[in-house]
Amino acid sequence: MPMDEAASYASLVRACVQQIRQQSLKIFAISGAQGSGKTTLAANLQQALQQAGMRCGVVSLDDYYLSRRDRQILARKIHPLFAMRGVPGTHQIERFQQDLELQRQGKALALPRFDKASDDQSADLPAAYYDVLIVEGWCLGAMAQSAEQLAQPVNMLDSLPDAAMWRDYQNQQLQDWYQPLWPLLQPMLYLQAPDWPTVCRWRQQQEEALWRARGTGMDAGSLQQFMLPFQRWTEAMLSGQIYPAVQRIPLDGFRNVLFSTDNRPIFVS
Repeated sequence: MPMDEAASYASLVRACVQQIRQQSLKIFAISGAQGSGKTTLAANLQQALQQAGMRCGVVSLDDYYLSRRDRQILARKIHPLFAMRGVPGTHQIERFQQDLELQRQGKALALPRFDKASDDQSADLPAAYYDVLIVEGWCLGAMAQSAEQLAQPVNMLDSLPDAAMWRDYQNQQLQDWYQPLWPLLQPMLYLQAPDWPTVCRWRQQQEEALWRARGTGMDAGSLQQFMLPFQRWTEAMLSGQIYPAVQRIPLDGFRNVLFSTDNRPIFVS
């Protein structure tokens, strides 16, 4: 049986808490593909920090998605695929930057929330001060690609009419708006999945859990279509096209941490 995620990350949580407290970090970032355990790690880390007496907030890059109305406008202006949330260019990236700056300055934050059930923004959390803010997101640390890389198709979406406009806009957004924020999100851990098929399997497991809990979710065909927009940037990050300062944490097929990039076990017993 696969090891429980919370148990798998227990030692990593202890190491992160130690780093945050020793370095008096105000922001701690967690990146990783869908299903890699970002949310679980962030929740366990928040609990541990709160038990240590620290005010700890958690926000996902997903919470900064553009409203459904704004994405529809973007879809009309740039490409119809931008009606769907997910890829670079579908976030309130300026607000994200402003919140990071407020946290660095020790000011109160009213963190956003996004309701995925309604596919729209929800009410902000009440403004609060945080000793540390944990930020997690699937494309944190992603880097823009060269023209040659963009021209290489990765799936069926790349054959759609004007798909190049969709890819180019994402790439430009990454370069102009997202990448300048990565230095603000240091240190950053990247929970690195073994490969793209494993990411899809993990995401399928999440959907199956939703079916068991709520009796609703995406079927296999719908989920396969949903995953396509994420493939280009996820595979690029898995192959090492990621912000250089990010610490990559390799995972096995059951989300267990293997070894750090310098071949030392990441867990601290």
